[in-house]
Amino acid sequence: MKSKLPLIGITTAGQLGTSLFCVRGEYVDAVRLAGGLPILLPPGEPDPGAILERVDGLILSGGGDIEPTLYNGSSHPTVYNVDQQRDRFELALAKLVLATDIPVLGICRGLEVLVVATGGNLVPHLPDEFGEAIAHRSHQSRHSEHTVKICPKSRLASTIGITEAHIVSWHHQAVRTVPVGWRVTAKAGDGVIEALEHETHPWAIALQWHPEMAPHDPHQQRIFQSLVEAARDRMS
Repeated sequence: MKSKLPLIGITTAGQLGTSLFCVRGEYVDAVRLAGGLPILLPPGEPDPGAILERVDGLILSGGGDIEPTLYNGSSHPTVYNVDQQRDRFELALAKLVLATDIPVLGICRGLEVLVVATGGNLVPHLPDEFGEAIAHRSHQSRHSEHTVKICPKSRLASTIGITEAHIVSWHHQAVRTVPVGWRVTAKAGDGVIEALEHETHPWAIALQWHPEMAPHDPHQQRIFQSLVEAARDRMS
C-alpha cells in the first residue's frame, strides 16, 4: 500500500467575466515535485474551515490586488483584477489557518492576504514610493528578476541555504506595516519587504516573489519541499 501523500490546497482565482477558475500550473508542478498532492481551492466556499479539516498544507497563491478598503488603503489607478469574493474567502482562510498548526505558504498576493488578515496594510503602487531602480514588475515582460537579502537567523535562510537570492518578481504592491506576530526575513535593495515569517505558528512563510516560477533553482524549490515536509510531519 502506498503511503499517503500530503494534501496541499492551492487557492485559485475566478476568471473575471467567466465561470472559470484558474491558477498557474507552476504551483501544481512545484507541489508535485516536492512530493505533495495538490488540490485546487476555488473562491466562494462558504465554510473555509471545512477545507482546513481536510488539507495538510496550504498555499495562498498570487493574483490580482486586494480591495484597498479592506486594509484602509487608498484607491490607485494601477489596482487591478479586484475580486471581492476571492478577497473574502482568502482572508477568512488566512485567519483560520494561522489559528491551526497547518503549514501555510503565501506567495505574492498570498503574502498580502496574510498581512491584511492580521491587521497590516499595503503600499498601493511601489514606483510612487520606492522609485524604479529595482523593477519589481517589468513593463516589457510578464516578470522581472532581482536579488533579495535574507536574514541569516530565519527559517527561510535555513530552508533555502543562502542569505542572498536571485528571485522572480511580478508585483507592484508590498507590505507597508508589518502586523504583530510577523517578522521581516528578506528585503530588496530598495528596502521593499520581500518575505515574512510568523513568530509563533509552526510553519508560516510569506514571500512577495514567485518561487514557483523558478523551477530549475534548487534553492527556491526547497521552499516547497519544506512546506510538504512540514505537512507530512503533521500527518504522523
